[in-house]
Amino acid sequence: MNQHGIPGSYDGIFRNIQRESGGNPQAINLYDSNAAAGIPSKGLLQVIDPTFQAYHVDGTSWDIYDPVANIAAACNYASHRYGSIDNVFSAY
Repeated sequence: MNQHGIPGSYDGIFRNIQRESGGNPQAINLYDSNAAAGIPSKGLLQVIDPTFQAYHVDGTSWDIYDPVANIAAACNYASHRYGSIDNVFSAY
Protein backbone atom coordinates (compact mmCIF):
# COMPACT_ATOMS: atom_id res chain seq x y z
CA MET A 1 0.00 0.00 0.00
CA ASN A 2 2.80 2.36 0.87
CA GLN A 3 4.36 1.88 -2.57
CA HIS A 4 1.07 2.98 -4.14
CA GLY A 5 0.45 5.91 -1.79
CA ILE A 6 -2.53 4.24 -0.11
CA PRO A 7 -2.86 5.36 3.52
CA GLY A 8 -3.97 3.07 6.32
CA SER A 9 -2.72 1.84 9.65
CA TYR A 10 -2.71 -1.66 11.04
CA ASP A 11 -5.22 -0.57 13.67
CA GLY A 12 -7.63 0.88 11.09
CA ILE A 13 -7.41 -2.20 8.89
CA PHE A 14 -7.75 -4.61 11.83
CA ARG A 15 -10.75 -2.74 13.28
CA ASN A 16 -12.58 -2.85 9.97
CA ILE A 17 -11.74 -6.49 9.31
CA GLN A 18 -13.12 -7.46 12.71
CA ARG A 19 -16.37 -5.61 12.02
CA GLU A 20 -16.80 -6.69 8.41
CA SER A 21 -15.74 -10.37 8.37
CA GLY A 22 -14.51 -11.32 11.82
CA GLY A 23 -11.22 -12.21 10.16
CA ASN A 24 -12.65 -14.80 7.74
CA PRO A 25 -11.06 -14.26 4.30
CA GLN A 26 -13.80 -16.43 2.73
CA ALA A 27 -16.67 -14.38 4.25
CA ILE A 28 -19.54 -13.52 1.94
CA ASN A 29 -22.58 -11.44 2.89
CA LEU A 30 -25.71 -12.91 1.34
CA TYR A 31 -28.19 -10.72 3.24
CA ASP A 32 -27.60 -7.01 2.57
CA SER A 33 -28.72 -4.72 -0.27
CA ASN A 34 -25.65 -5.60 -2.34
CA ALA A 35 -26.50 -9.28 -2.12
CA ALA A 36 -30.12 -8.52 -3.05
CA ALA A 37 -28.75 -6.74 -6.13
CA GLY A 38 -26.70 -9.82 -7.02
CA ILE A 39 -23.30 -8.47 -6.01
CA PRO A 40 -22.58 -9.72 -2.49
CA SER A 41 -19.74 -8.33 -0.42
CA LYS A 42 -16.78 -10.70 -0.14
CA GLY A 43 -13.56 -11.26 1.76
CA LEU A 44 -11.90 -9.74 4.80
CA LEU A 45 -13.13 -6.21 4.17
CA GLN A 46 -16.38 -7.15 2.41
CA VAL A 47 -15.78 -5.62 -1.01
CA ILE A 48 -18.22 -6.03 -3.90
CA ASP A 49 -16.86 -7.20 -7.25
CA PRO A 50 -17.22 -3.86 -9.12
CA THR A 51 -15.41 -1.98 -6.33
CA PHE A 52 -12.67 -4.62 -6.19
CA GLN A 53 -12.16 -4.35 -9.95
CA ALA A 54 -12.18 -0.54 -9.93
CA TYR A 55 -9.78 -0.19 -6.98
CA HIS A 56 -7.59 -3.26 -7.55
CA VAL A 57 -3.96 -2.53 -6.73
CA ASP A 58 -1.35 -3.56 -9.29
CA GLY A 59 0.88 -6.34 -8.08
CA THR A 60 -1.86 -8.07 -6.09
CA SER A 61 -4.01 -11.04 -7.07
CA TRP A 62 -7.26 -10.58 -8.97
CA ASP A 63 -8.87 -13.04 -6.52
CA ILE A 64 -11.26 -11.02 -4.34
CA TYR A 65 -10.82 -13.59 -1.55
CA ASP A 66 -7.04 -13.18 -1.49
CA PRO A 67 -6.43 -11.34 1.81
CA VAL A 68 -3.72 -9.01 0.48
CA ALA A 69 -5.66 -8.12 -2.67
CA ASN A 70 -8.90 -7.60 -0.72
CA ILE A 71 -7.26 -5.36 1.88
CA ALA A 72 -5.35 -3.35 -0.73
CA ALA A 73 -8.44 -2.76 -2.90
CA ALA A 74 -10.63 -1.88 0.09
CA CYS A 75 -8.03 0.53 1.47
CA ASN A 76 -7.58 2.08 -1.98
CA TYR A 77 -11.34 2.60 -2.20
CA ALA A 78 -11.51 3.98 1.35
CA SER A 79 -8.64 6.40 0.63
CA HIS A 80 -10.53 7.81 -2.36
CA ARG A 81 -13.87 8.01 -0.55
CA TYR A 82 -12.89 8.77 3.08
CA GLY A 83 -9.23 9.76 3.00
CA SER A 84 -8.12 6.52 4.66
CA ILE A 85 -9.44 3.22 6.01
CA ASP A 86 -8.57 4.78 9.38
CA ASN A 87 -11.55 7.12 8.90
CA VAL A 88 -14.05 4.27 8.45
CA PHE A 89 -16.00 3.30 11.56
CA SER A 90 -19.08 1.64 10.04
CA ALA A 91 -20.12 -0.14 6.87
CA TYR A 92 -18.71 1.61 3.86
